[in-house]
Amino acid sequence: MCGIAGIVGQPGETIDSAAIRRMCQTLIPRGPDDEGIHVHDDVGLGIRRLSIIDIAGGHQPIHNEDQTVWLVVNGEIYNYLELRKELEGRGHRFYTQTDSEVIVHLYEEKGSDCVQKLRGMFAFALYDHRRRSLLLVRDRLGKKPLHYAICDDRLLFGSEIKALLAAAPQLAQVSPEALLQYFYFGYIPDPLTAFARVEKLPPGYLLEYADGRLKTRRYWDLPAYGTCNPSSEEECLEELEQRLAEAVRIRLMSDVPLGALLSGGVDSSLVVALMARASSAPVKTFSIGFADQEFNEAMYARAVAERFGTDHHELVVEPKIEETLEFLTCTMEEPFGDSSMVPTYYVCQTARRQVKVALSGDGGDELFAGYDRYAVHLHRQKFDRIPQWMGRHFRRHIYPRLPSSLRGRRFAFNVSLPSRDRYLDSVAHLPVFDRERSLFSQELLSWADDCEEPAQRFQGYFDRAPAPDELSRLLYVDTKTYLPGDILTKVDRMSMANSLEVRCPLLDHLFVEWVAGLHASWKSQRGNRKYILKKLAERVGVPAKVLHRRKQGFAMPLAGWWRNELRNEMLELIVEPRTLQRGYFNPPAIRGLLSEHLRGRRDRSYDLWLLLVFELWHRNFLEPRGLSPNASSIAALGNISRAAADGKIRPAARSEVACPLKS
Repeated sequence: MCGIAGIVGQPGETIDSAAIRRMCQTLIPRGPDDEGIHVHDDVGLGIRRLSIIDIAGGHQPIHNEDQTVWLVVNGEIYNYLELRKELEGRGHRFYTQTDSEVIVHLYEEKGSDCVQKLRGMFAFALYDHRRRSLLLVRDRLGKKPLHYAICDDRLLFGSEIKALLAAAPQLAQVSPEALLQYFYFGYIPDPLTAFARVEKLPPGYLLEYADGRLKTRRYWDLPAYGTCNPSSEEECLEELEQRLAEAVRIRLMSDVPLGALLSGGVDSSLVVALMARASSAPVKTFSIGFADQEFNEAMYARAVAERFGTDHHELVVEPKIEETLEFLTCTMEEPFGDSSMVPTYYVCQTARRQVKVALSGDGGDELFAGYDRYAVHLHRQKFDRIPQWMGRHFRRHIYPRLPSSLRGRRFAFNVSLPSRDRYLDSVAHLPVFDRERSLFSQELLSWADDCEEPAQRFQGYFDRAPAPDELSRLLYVDTKTYLPGDILTKVDRMSMANSLEVRCPLLDHLFVEWVAGLHASWKSQRGNRKYILKKLAERVGVPAKVLHRRKQGFAMPLAGWWRNELRNEMLELIVEPRTLQRGYFNPPAIRGLLSEHLRGRRDRSYDLWLLLVFELWHRNFLEPRGLSPNASSIAALGNISRAAADGKIRPAARSEVACPLKS
């Protein structure tokens, strides 16, 4: 795992190697082992390396035989040995033993279509000196991040936004549109970032930049859902086991110590079971627990470790939550509201003390319908009988007059919506439009009324999902949004903060394609979530008490913390004048929300968490860079954001950009 960065300037320009080095210095946690820089005239590529394969000889940037093609890559290519053999058979000469080198030789043969042959997790930048072109590519599911921006007729890219800001501080212009997304979903989905002029390359996309012109195109998408219906459960299990076992096996390649993150849930337990089968030595497993038994899964992880004879390491976490949040919000470039980032950070920290690579069970819920919200949504389809005109009347004229403390108010709003929007509302937290409008300032609402509603991006995914049934459409939407925007972002940021590489066998793209094709009845059956995956876990020996229990997830005891550990300084921070004077919120409404929670009238713990993380991001990431928007500057920020979206602050030559969400 690594961190990459670079600049492509104008013809005749000379890129300063010191600028590339400054970009790389922001990425040291991603790559503490080595640094590499290639600068030639108007192009500069840089990398910080976490050495996993070919530790001694795998120095990057990597080049081809005549040094006309140069590459920096973050990630792992799991099928590199077979690709290397094929390429050598066609006359290509390799000078390292690293997996990364196959990319430059594939590019020589196939150009940008080289990505179609790669099986792995990756974000890479490849510069072709002959064609004077840059190719940026992000893996199919979005395991590894990649950001880019046009600034002063240069293209800048980096694994983290911090790298771009190190070379071009003027890019640090906050995007209100992205902040609306954060309030809605707790994260900022691609292609937006918290900064108006910086974008995320979406998963499954590539970008080509040449002659000052930038083009993006999608090279992969999920296939049609529900096209495969095995003739028997045994047939389905046989193929499921074979495919997942292979996905696990190829992820065991490493020249450094390797282990597994074991939460005690179905997915990570199944991965550990298959690792144990494929390994000659005991698998190193790592888990954490909480003193609060309602949130403690350590006993289940322990049962799995005992069953498969792993070398198990367990840490009971009593987090210094204030210190941890201070640290994490200093490193995060965007507000990120998933509270499970805290235990994820700690389990990665625990694992990194002994290993450099760990496998995880991420992706199982999106593939096999593991979330409670899927069952809730399907149950609420009975409300489709409500006429749409009646729902609109309720939301416009009745809902705004209901007291915010009224129980059932949010439920009534939700069931009044059409089916698609009902699901999107159920995964939204503090939507600026409609339901939570009273929380926000008039300045922000005035700007938001002229802006695209955040849910529109998600509606587009729902409407064009290649799926014949409602459940499969939900899985498609979450795989395109929540999985890369929240789950994989959390795993990447928290693991990289500890210089740990995390691999996700369940998100092997060939495995994902096959599972997507399975009929929905194999994933959810009579309310039994993850039906066929649990059957496989049972088959390979995962203890029954792990399989047949209430799903917890990597949850945090937020409600209790707000009434105890976080009550004083953290609560005061949310209603401090410094916070409320920023101009985003309506102060009486924020105080009322806090009062509701503390008096036990309603559990507002997650809403308060979103607000706390947002404010800490302001203080710990924005303010040190001289950025602290307030009420008087929100309109100006909105103008900047709209100008960026319209292309008015980008080079005129940027005329061929394809909108990722419309292609």
